[in-house]
Amino acid sequence: MTTRQQDTRDTARLNVQGMDCGGCERKVEAALEGLPQVEQASASSMNGTVSVTAHADQALDHDTLKHTLSKLGYPVVDASPAAASTLRWWSTAKGRLVVVSGVLLMVAWLLTWRLPDVGAWPFILATLIGWVPIGQAAWRSLRMGNPLTIEMLMSIAALGALTIGAAAEAAMVVFLFAVGELLEGVAAGQARRRIAALGNLTPATARLLEGEAIRDIAADTLTPGQRVLVRPGDRVPCDGRIVAGTSHLDESPINGESVPRQRATGEDIWAGTVNLDAALEVEVTRGAADNTIARIIHLVEEAQAAKAPVARFIDRFARWYMPLVVGVAVLVAVVPPWLTGLAWSDSVYRALALLLIACPCALVISTPAAIAAGLSTAARRGLLIKGGAVLEQLGKLKRVAVDKTGTLTAGAPSVTDVEAWAESREAEVVRLAAALEQDSSHPVARAIVQHAKQLGLSLGRASDGQVQAGQGVSGRFEGRTLTLTSPRHWQGNETQSARIAALEAEGKTVVLLLAEGTALGVLALRDEPREDTPAAIEALHRLGVSVVMLSGDNARTVAAMGEKLGIEAEGELMPEAKAQRVRDWQAQGFGPVGKVGDGINDAPALAAADVGIAMGGGTDVALETADAALLRNRVMGIAELIALSRATLNNVKTNVALALGFKALFLVSTMLGITGMWVAVMADTGATVLVTLNAMRLLGYRFRSPAVTQGR
Repeated sequence: MTTRQQDTRDTARLNVQGMDCGGCERKVEAALEGLPQVEQASASSMNGTVSVTAHADQALDHDTLKHTLSKLGYPVVDASPAAASTLRWWSTAKGRLVVVSGVLLMVAWLLTWRLPDVGAWPFILATLIGWVPIGQAAWRSLRMGNPLTIEMLMSIAALGALTIGAAAEAAMVVFLFAVGELLEGVAAGQARRRIAALGNLTPATARLLEGEAIRDIAADTLTPGQRVLVRPGDRVPCDGRIVAGTSHLDESPINGESVPRQRATGEDIWAGTVNLDAALEVEVTRGAADNTIARIIHLVEEAQAAKAPVARFIDRFARWYMPLVVGVAVLVAVVPPWLTGLAWSDSVYRALALLLIACPCALVISTPAAIAAGLSTAARRGLLIKGGAVLEQLGKLKRVAVDKTGTLTAGAPSVTDVEAWAESREAEVVRLAAALEQDSSHPVARAIVQHAKQLGLSLGRASDGQVQAGQGVSGRFEGRTLTLTSPRHWQGNETQSARIAALEAEGKTVVLLLAEGTALGVLALRDEPREDTPAAIEALHRLGVSVVMLSGDNARTVAAMGEKLGIEAEGELMPEAKAQRVRDWQAQGFGPVGKVGDGINDAPALAAADVGIAMGGGTDVALETADAALLRNRVMGIAELIALSRATLNNVKTNVALALGFKALFLVSTMLGITGMWVAVMADTGATVLVTLNAMRLLGYRFRSPAVTQGR
């Protein structure tokens, strides 16, 4: 994982129109990085955004940035690019160019067929009229110091074809190029609309409770602490906590889970979910800019903008590939007439066709289109992936370390045994333990507090509470210092140790209650594996991924659970020990190692792993530290992440092979004079459409059964 450090440099993120392909990205980045104030620029055609970072101790001049982008033909807009992508294709500038070019081409064919004496003039006019916007784009890039653009190659090819008398083919080239540009825009617009659809999950209005009164307000104005009424059938307008009511909620818009889940008073719910049964009174816990949907959108947009290593390689390849082919085209135009006596018109014609083949549209779009489709599919299934690099790395995992409580298990243990020592009573042991755990969200803490409530005990709250990661909690209550800890951090007598060992041998987690260093008693809890855990482990094994349980729980409990699930298991590990195990495996050549967890004590291991995966119900620390998150809280999600990554990488490889294969085929056929200019540009456009459609297949990806998934 990459460690992120705080950077105080001035940054900006701009929405732009018209940026639909890898060539557009390179033009924008080159132009902005040529400004003295800009250190780095990163453009994302999939998001329609440009992220700019200034040099240290310099501020960005937003007017200069906007002016530069406008000169290139990519105006900065206030609205999200997804809004513009909702326009019909014929309403866009690229759509109008296709219509005009197509009509002019048809008119030219009809005129030359009906009036042969007019000669090539109809095609010349069709070419020049359709070429104007292409030539303008080429000129803008040339003025910004970027001569080798796709528009420049098309301009040279079209005007060169007119020069040697191939006017009909020149008109066809201009039309097919316009079609290719339009198709790229449609594909990019599809990706943006899918992200915009996430934002539409949140309702526009919310029913705010003000005492006994209820009034409708804009959902994006809600602030933490306010209360809203969510009626049956309504979408939840905010992230919040239920303060009154019980109802089933459809959470599929957020985590992809098809079965509605019952939520009751005190439970957290997400914005965008659908209330099915009864009215709920909900207290807002996060504002609109920070709710679950907003965070998902932000993560997906960041992920799509962050290029995977394979995408960065393709970009570097395209940078030297175009100049190389241009050089070859010059040789094809000049050398054959000298060596073989080939007519100059024929050699120039072949050279111009080579220039068209040099356009790397299909090659450049092959990777980001697949990565964007994979990330969008993952988000729709409740799998958050923080970047193309993470998506690529997931498919390479060979070993995954998983936490026990809250990950492999349901994370909802119940108290099975309570024993009082030192003349204490069992109810007193439960009451004091619950006082320490009142403010904790740990599954063990919740189980103890719930058990105390079931016994009808009056609950207090300890003061000066301290959490000792991997050990326990302590605090002051009723004049005493209380500590709830793992028995391994305490040395008792032989009878007490034997009793603890017996409980742990039954696969139970044992916690010890101390008062001023004296043991008052123990509580034993047991947490069963999640329903999908055995099937998920089997799926991971079939994917060739080994699973190891790393837990801070006692060794006997962990061993019993590991034996039950048929996996390696290590217990009594402190947070730093879990991280060290991950580093040891990496050093031993196990390949990329993944770590899955849900708590604060998992954060060091999540950071040490090549890919850290957080369970969606885990702490914010785990979610922020991890590279990916499972909003569904299903262990099978780990296998789904890996399988989806491999499917995406296979899609990328197929796309690259198609793009390069088409180009190699037509490079040879053009140099031999078999194919001409219009075939070359049609092949390039066809390859662009083909790789885009292939990438879009990932939007319909479905995780298959373990037996089928193997080897993906």
